[in-house]
Parts: sequence; structure tokens; C-alpha cells
Amino acid sequence: MKNSYKRTIFSWSMYDFANQPFTTLVITFIYSTYFVKGIAPDEITGTVLWSRGITITALVVALISPIMGAIADQGGYRKIFLIFWSWVCIIGSFFSFYAMPGEITKALFWVVIANIGFEMGGVFCNAYLPHIAPKEKIGRISGYGWSFGYVGGLLSLIIVMVLLVNPETPAFGFSTENGENIRATNLLVAIWFAIFSIPTFLWVKDKPVSQKMSFLLVKNSYAQIKSTFKEIKKYKQVSRFLIARILYNDGLITIFSFGGIYAAGTFGFTFDEIMIFGIVLNVTAGLGAFMFGFLDDKIGGKNTIQLSNLGLIIACLLAVFTTSKTVFWIAGILIGICSGPNQASSRSLMSRFTPKNKQNEFFGFFAFSGKATAFVGPMMLGVLTAAFGSQRFGVAVVALLVFLGAFVLHGLDEEEGARESLDNS
Repeated sequence: MKNSYKRTIFSWSMYDFANQPFTTLVITFIYSTYFVKGIAPDEITGTVLWSRGITITALVVALISPIMGAIADQGGYRKIFLIFWSWVCIIGSFFSFYAMPGEITKALFWVVIANIGFEMGGVFCNAYLPHIAPKEKIGRISGYGWSFGYVGGLLSLIIVMVLLVNPETPAFGFSTENGENIRATNLLVAIWFAIFSIPTFLWVKDKPVSQKMSFLLVKNSYAQIKSTFKEIKKYKQVSRFLIARILYNDGLITIFSFGGIYAAGTFGFTFDEIMIFGIVLNVTAGLGAFMFGFLDDKIGGKNTIQLSNLGLIIACLLAVFTTSKTVFWIAGILIGICSGPNQASSRSLMSRFTPKNKQNEFFGFFAFSGKATAFVGPMMLGVLTAAFGSQRFGVAVVALLVFLGAFVLHGLDEEEGARESLDNS
């Protein structure tokens, strides 16, 4: 029994290990930077267009995640949806390799498809947490997953740097012409995700499908969502938490989507420097998620999130106002330390607030809260960058979003939220 429990936790954590290279290589550091520098006509235009792609992803995920979560709860489709959306991300990552310099539409199309798959897969992976973790260990187990994910991001970055980006003659027969070696990182992401997600699919058990996919199932699921929205007054603390997360998570999404772009455009980072920057951020984020996971179980998810929000605000202000690469490095390291715990503790706090019979649906709302207005940060970054001709004005919006999220979260009562979940299970 003990070995089975350990295997389940390990297999569930492997999903973060499997999908994190997508965020690390495609969205944050490598492909996003290449898109701005090598596919788009110039850095300002590229930044604006990339922000639109992230905006589209956010809107689509916000629209479909609650209904798909409700269908998973009603019909027992959690595992099926997890596998399906994972493969959407894998396929989108694979085909984004074929977008050549100047082929902006093709590049953004496949990135958006892959990013939607990544985000939706996360909905159903996250929904397993309250199912597999004892309440007293939710914080550390969520931290295990996030820290495992950052290990995956770190290893993939090192592999890409050693084999594809740094060498004059890249490995596996790729060339440097038309950025082929940079685009090949997307192939690595696809293969990595396909292989390392297998333990999750095989060994994280779930209840069997209880209803065939039908119009009636979708109709009933939609009715369930409407009912939950009407009953949301029973979950006052959940509501406050999700509103707060809408704000501070917008800031995080913007950081992840434009970190590499900002480093390259404002501080003149080369690809090599961006790779090293990414490695350092993954190490610090992984350590932060792991260590703060234990702190989460001691002081609670809210307090852990607030500590990380404070660190993120300080780091963003440093990144906006400094002209020193050294200070920017310090800001980046602080972002790494705080971003892992912020995400891990948000997931664990949602798990504590989730009724047993509505795990997928509530994590659908969790995804909704992460994406409902997630276009605001990237959109404002793009608008301000275009208006002022400087990325600094765009990045300043991140600090504002995180501050507003922390302000709303300040009034949350975590103990009451846990009682609400028990009373309404």
C-alpha cells in the first residue's frame, strides 16, 4: 500500500517534469526570443504579436476549462482529457518547428495550439491533487510536483544548450541556417513530453468512465456549472481566492511569456546568456517550490503565496528601473525563488478549498481564474511597449497586477475556506 502511494505521487509529479520544458523552452526563453528576433520583422512588432498569441490562449482556456472540468466530473473523463490535451500540446510543439523566418501566422498558430493543450492538461493534472494527497501533506506534495517540473525545465535547457544552441555544428544533423537548431528545441519539447508523461497516464489511477459522451452529458455538465455559479456564495473564500489569483497570476503569465524577450530586448542578452539565465531561474524556482512546500504545510497556503507575491513585486520593480545587468540578474533570481512557491501554494490552497465531488470542475474554475483576464497583462505589455517604444513600460504592469492580487488575497480566511469545502461536499 505504501509503495503504491509513493508510486502514485511520483507518477503524478512526473507530469510536471514532462510538460515544464514547454513553458521553459517555448514560452519563456528560447522560441519566444527566436520569434521576436528571427521570425518577426523587428523586436517591438514581435513583442506585440507574441502578446496577442498569449492573449488568444488565455481566452480559449478561460472559455472551455470550466465546462470540460464539469464533463470530467459528470462522466469520469479526467484521465482521457488529460491524455488528449497533452497530445494537443505535443503535436503543436512538433509542428511549430516548421515555421520559417517571416512565417508569423504559422508560428503563432502552432504555438497557440500547443499552449492551449499545455494549459488544459494542467487543469486535469491539478485536479488529481486533492484525490491523491492527504490534507496535511498537500503543500509539500504540490511543491514536489512543481520542483520536479523545474528539474525537467533545467535538464531540457542544459541539453538544448549543449547539443543545439551553443555548438557551431549542432547535433543530430541540424544546421544554424534559418534558425533550424533553435526551432529544433520544439521537437525536443514534443518528444520529452510524449515520453515522460507515460508514468502519469499508466500509474495515476482514476475511476472508470461512467457516462458515454453525449449531448445529454454536455447539457448536464453545463447545468452543473450554472448551478455552481449560483451557489458560489456558499464558497466565499474560494471566490476571494480566485479573484486574487486572476490578478497575481496575470502577472506571472506575463513574466513567463516575456522574460526572455525582455532580457534580450532591453538588456541585450544573447541566446547563450538567455540559456544560462533560464537555467538559474529553473534551479531557484525548483528549490523555492520544494522548500516552500514544507512551509506551506506549516503556515498555510495564503501566507506562502503572500510571501512570494512580495518577492515578485520587489523583483519586478528592480527589473523595470535598473539599467544594470547585475541587478537584473538579482531580480531574475528573486523571481525564480518566488514563482515556484507562488504556483505550488496556489494549487495546494485550491485543493484545500475543493469539495470531493467537484474536483475537476473546481480546478476548471481554477484554470478559468488563471486565464479569465490573463490577456490583460500580455495585452497591456504589448500596448505600452508599442506606445512608448520601450519594453520597460510594458513590464511595469506586472508589478501592478501582483500588488492588486496580494491586496485582494489579504482578506482571505484559509480555515473558513477549508470548512466551506467540507460543508458543501
